[in-house]
Amino acid sequence: RVQPGIEGRGKHVAAEAVIPAKAVREVLKAEPLRIARLNVAKNLLGSALAGSIGGFNAHASNLVTAVFLACGQDPAQNVESSQCITTIEAVPTPDGDHDLRIACTMPSVECGTVGGGTALPAQAACLRMLGVAGAADPPGENAAQLARVICATVLCGELSLMSALSSNHLISAHLALNRRPAAPAAD
Repeated sequence: RVQPGIEGRGKHVAAEAVIPAKAVREVLKAEPLRIARLNVAKNLLGSALAGSIGGFNAHASNLVTAVFLACGQDPAQNVESSQCITTIEAVPTPDGDHDLRIACTMPSVECGTVGGGTALPAQAACLRMLGVAGAADPPGENAAQLARVICATVLCGELSLMSALSSNHLISAHLALNRRPAAPAAD
């Protein structure tokens, strides 16, 4: 649906980070140029070829759903709230290397900090931990901050998944850790 992106339903948020090349290699075990190329192929071209409207990302809906459930949000709002464009580019450095710039733009995150599931004990505790529980002054500021937290969470998830995909770590981790064939039953 295009309406939320045009008319501004929910909160419009963006998050951006520049990750130094050394951190990309040592922490994410990936290469900045490979991640940037994968983003074009998967998130931009792949999503366009699939007919996506507002979903040019690797898996924003997984992260949105996780935060929604943890913070007492309506999971039915995931569809519009997960609209996200992820951009990733390799940024040249003076020494000839490339840092990694990642940004997520989400035009319609529908969230709140008052009412509904936000009063459930575990969900209220999560909102308190994030410093956004209940009403704020000015009104809506806690919900706006929660939307920013959601967008930052999506950015981190996008960075992690795209790094793993670009270096073939995702499939090797699945095979090594949790996609093993079942052991034969003992007689």
